[in-house]
Amino acid sequence: MQTWRVVATALFGAAGLILVLVAMAQARDRRGATHGHVVRVGLIALLVVVLVGALILTVLPSTVAWALVAACGIAVVTLTLAN
Repeated sequence: MQTWRVVATALFGAAGLILVLVAMAQARDRRGATHGHVVRVGLIALLVVVLVGALILTVLPSTVAWALVAACGIAVVTLTLAN
């Protein structure tokens, strides 16, 4: 396993977990959202993060992997500084 893949996956996973929490908070803030709806949104978002992380760890080329890491990082910074 190449070191850059492990580093990229770890960075994507950390930023992805923050985005999962943001998605769950936005689902909770929606009018009429139930606990089950928030949990469903969280599980779907977590599944997407895990699948993309697995792709980064195994098959994606370095340019695509680092672009996904950068996009996820930019999304986290934008969403946390927007408030």
